[in-house]
Formats: sequence, structure tokens, C-alpha cells
Amino acid sequence: MAVQHFRLPDVGEGLTEAEVVAWRVAVGDEVATNAVLVEIETAKSLVELPSPFAGVVRELLVDEGRTVEVGTPIVAVEVAGADGEGDGEGGDGERRDVLVGYGPGKRTSRRRRPAAAAGADGGSAPGPEAAADAPSAPAAPAPAASGACAALPAEPPAAPVDLPPAAASSAAPARPLAAPPVRKLARERGVDLAEVRATGPRGTVSRADVLGHLDAAADAAAAAPSSGVPGQEQRVPVRGVRRAMAEAMVRSSTEAPQATLFHTLDVTRTMKLVARVKQDERFAGVRVSPLLLAARAVVLALGRTPEMGARWDGDAQELVLPAGVHLGVAAATPRGLVVPVVRDAHALDLLELARALGELTATAREGRTAPEAMTGGSFTITNIGSLGIEAGAPLLNPGQTGILALGSVAQRPWVHKGRVRPRWTTTLGLTVDHRVVDGAQAGGFLADVAAVLERPSQAVVWS
Repeated sequence: MAVQHFRLPDVGEGLTEAEVVAWRVAVGDEVATNAVLVEIETAKSLVELPSPFAGVVRELLVDEGRTVEVGTPIVAVEVAGADGEGDGEGGDGERRDVLVGYGPGKRTSRRRRPAAAAGADGGSAPGPEAAADAPSAPAAPAPAASGACAALPAEPPAAPVDLPPAAASSAAPARPLAAPPVRKLARERGVDLAEVRATGPRGTVSRADVLGHLDAAADAAAAAPSSGVPGQEQRVPVRGVRRAMAEAMVRSSTEAPQATLFHTLDVTRTMKLVARVKQDERFAGVRVSPLLLAARAVVLALGRTPEMGARWDGDAQELVLPAGVHLGVAAATPRGLVVPVVRDAHALDLLELARALGELTATAREGRTAPEAMTGGSFTITNIGSLGIEAGAPLLNPGQTGILALGSVAQRPWVHKGRVRPRWTTTLGLTVDHRVVDGAQAGGFLADVAAVLERPSQAVVWS
């Protein structure tokens, strides 16, 4: 038998650290190869880490909510068929790959039976319950400062002592049972699950339990007499996606000289086309919106001004033009702003683009976008109009030359054919890297995008 340490792997290009969000296993669980051990949050998304080996979980080395560096041991698993302790090595002494997706096993896990119930053959080591109950068992040594897990005793305790259920449950506080989405909700709302009254099956804390706990706390706060003392300031740790966004925006504003252009236009024909396309049975089940037509317009305009999709290589003093259009779409999520990328958007027709945008944004809002799906974008579009904002000057994503903000689409007074009439209008905000493009190129690009939205039949004909 050997205790293997699973170290935090680099699940994305250049990842240096990640936050442990939720453990999917507990000490004593028996796991198969590729069974999900833990959910982590990187600088780009939530990622599930599968186990690179099969065995029994002996220690969780990192608490939920803690941020650790890549290479840090996070869990110790006892693996059969090898002697001594290991560090991600197999029983034959060779290094095992510990990256995500390693191994042919199923993504399943099951609870290990306590040794006390295994029978009288004495062939298996005692579970954690039996070890805790045995008065003659020596105390386990504390983990070393490096996070390594100490080896388990070679011999089992001589005679486990059965305790009544009440006594056994008092040996250590039980971890509240809750599904990962409920744990996420509690974490975001600052709720300690141990304080929530559980009403779910087998004592599980449900989403309704968490929301009810919040409502009760709010009612209690409202009923409490005011002390007249101003509230104290709070400090909120900035981690994961939000910290990555903050760092990216600092780089954006300091590395690239940025200029923003605005253009307000009549998009009544775009809104009529959106209504017609929604009735087309080919588009059943996909979202059709002004953003779809704007994304299509951007793709077409990039074909005429490819410099807008270039990146600046300062070391070589060169512009690097991509082979195609890789369209980033900014998506607001509970964990922060992310920008997943539609690969080869220039090769997609309107229906294919609609499907790609729908899948991309849905996955992003669930926090399940893979890290590699948020790299390599050549241009970004952000729909600030979905928040009711009329116009804005967006900041560039580092490494890109342009980003387009689509403002709210609403009926406003507009001079049409010599008369003031209510028309559907919007304002586009284009920010560019002035090292790469000049005002004429940026203005021409923005005019091209506006032309498609003013006469959107081109978005369908040019496919």
C-alpha cells in the first residue's frame, strides 16, 4: 500500500494558482481513476479535477476557499499494489501523469465501508471511524509544513470499540451535506452551512434551506433595534476570475494607447429582421437577438479591415494578423467577467453563429468554460445594452486591437425621411489600440459595422 499525493496541476496555459472551491470526496471515500475529486476556480473558470489513480482518500490537505500554487499537494490517496509513500508515482516507481482526464476509469466514487462492518477476517485496514474509536491507537502525526501527508500506521488498532451512535457522532463535527450548487450559493451569500437547518433527504441542506436562512437573518436584522453606530467596513478577498479581470484591465490601460469612437444609428431594419428570423423554423431553439446581427456585422467588417483583428508584437515591432476571425464575447457571470471565444467565426453562417453564441454564453454563465476556450481571441464584442446602458467606452482585452460595445436598442425620436418618428436606435462604442490602427481605419471599420446593422440583409446574403 502507498499514500499518493495528488498535486494541483496546471489545467490551463500559464496557470500559477487556483482556489479550492468544493471537495467532492471526504476522508474514507473510495475513488476510482478519473472520479472527480475537487472543484477548483482558476483565473478563467471553474474546473473539476479527476483522480489520476484509484484508492481510498486518506487526507484532504487544502481547505475549501484556500488559494494554492500549482504543484501543491492537495489530497492524499492510499493506493493498493505499492509500498511506501509516493508523490504521484505508480507502484512500479514510474511517474504517473496527474493532468486532468488521465486514466481509463469511470468518473464515479463510492463510500468506503467502515472496517468494523467488514467482517471478522481482519483482512482490511480500519476505516476512520474505527481508528477514532480505538483507545489504544496512537495519534496520527501532524502533516509536515510542505503539505505532505504522514504515512498511516502499518498495523491496525488491536480492538475497535463500538460506541453508541450519540457518542460516535460527538467524536468530530460532521461536515454539512449539500450539493455543489448549494455550496456555491452559500459561499456567494456568506452563509455557513453548519448554521442552516437542513430539510432535504438524509439531512441534506437544500437551496431552499439556504434562502430561508437568509430570509430569517434579514427579518431578524430588520426587527433588531438600531444601535445608531455606523456599519463597519468590510474586506472582500479578490480571487480567481475577478482578480484575473482586474489584472488584465490594469495591463490594458497601461500597455496600449487607447482611443474610442462612438456612432449612433437606426437599427429598425435589424429589429424587423430579428423578428422574422425568430419565426424561421431553422432557428428554433436558438437565441436570435440584435447581438447576433452585431456579431455577424463585426465578422464581415473584419474581412475588410483585418488590422482590427491583429495584435501588437512590441519585441519584434510587428503586427501579427490571425489566420481567421476568433470572436470573443464578453459574458457577465456571478464569478466575474469572462470572454469565451467563438473559433473561426468567419467560417460560420448566421445559424451556426447563433448556435455557437448560445452554447458559449450558457456555458460561461454556469462557470464551466474550459480555460483554453478563453484564449486566442482576435476581437471582442460586449453587449452592455443587455444591462440597459445606452453607450460605453470599453477597455481592450490585453493583446487585442479592438473591442465593440453594443448599447441598448430602444425606440427613440429619429429623423426618418424628413420627419421625426420613433425608430429603433443604438449606439456603438469602438475602442482601438492606436499603435495598430489609425483613426481612418477605426472609423472605416465602425462605419462598415453600422452599414450592416442599418441594412442587415447583407448579414444573411454575405455568408
